[in-house]
Amino acid sequence: MTRMPDPEQTLRRGWTTGACATAATKAALIALWEGAFPVEVTITLPKGETPVFPLVHQARGDGWAEVGITKDAGDDPDVTHGALVIARVRASAGGVQFRAGEGVGHVTKAGLPIVVGEPAINPVPRAMMTEVVASLASAHGRAADVEITVSIPGGAELAAKTWNPRLGIKGGLSILGTTGVVRPFSCAAWIASIHRGIDVARADGLTHVAGTTGATSEATVQRLHALPDHAMLDMGDFVGGMVKYLRKHPVPRLTVGGGIGKMTKLAQGAVDLHSKRSQVDLAALAQSMGDPRLATCNTALEALEIAGEPLAVHVAEIACARLRDLVGPEITVDTVVIDRKGAIWGRAE
Repeated sequence: MTRMPDPEQTLRRGWTTGACATAATKAALIALWEGAFPVEVTITLPKGETPVFPLVHQARGDGWAEVGITKDAGDDPDVTHGALVIARVRASAGGVQFRAGEGVGHVTKAGLPIVVGEPAINPVPRAMMTEVVASLASAHGRAADVEITVSIPGGAELAAKTWNPRLGIKGGLSILGTTGVVRPFSCAAWIASIHRGIDVARADGLTHVAGTTGATSEATVQRLHALPDHAMLDMGDFVGGMVKYLRKHPVPRLTVGGGIGKMTKLAQGAVDLHSKRSQVDLAALAQSMGDPRLATCNTALEALEIAGEPLAVHVAEIACARLRDLVGPEITVDTVVIDRKGAIWGRAE
């Protein structure tokens, strides 16, 4: 169940899987090279923050040691909150080498910042762990030749709740993070995931992608155009973040689909469709439709119940024109207005 914070309280930040893996790597190396596990470990994040991580799991054997850190995502509804991130270290044949253990995926599609076939451990976490190895190796007079295996027990099941499968990350979760910090309800993180989806689609040579506002509209649009999973961008409310990136990294065709409320917002010029950041202008909708009854409605859905399919088609057409202006001439666009049961009420191309 998603953990919703008290809106009256300041939202608490957390730490990324990359930060947890780095802390676990440091503690495991200390045990391997010094003979004893620390109680807790401190790491330095890319922006200079120095969080402290208590150890919750430790084990060692012939030539290896491992440590587990529990991920604390703060007040963000992160699917990996509470997951155990384990790093096992041992000597490598040369340099720092990364392995995917249980629950950590592998990259199977181009377009991600890690090459195909590699463990899904992103560049910044790799750099953080490599820096920890170099620092401890220097302090102990050892070569920085270490193999790091990162595991997240249960990660494969958690990954099914993320965007990983459609991005071509198979077998588990990604080890993520660019700052080491999880900021609650991060719009930037969502938009970054949309960007990676576009990168994967382009790298795979797709000529048609779709952004939708929710699961029902996604299923309808995917069926309508017979699109593969990795053509479906998890746009949510962030039309602006999607189209801005597509303008610089175009795909020949874009479909945008959603319910009458959010599609009306898009038609009326909004690029962030969240209810807290944009509202349907019902008076303007009534004027554009030439139907004064709509001005007294409470919602766009009520307006649809009154005006019916002509309203949905009208909204789809205006949204399509708006979308065309946003993405530029290189991309062909179409829009689909969908009801809560997945039926199509209006389309425009």
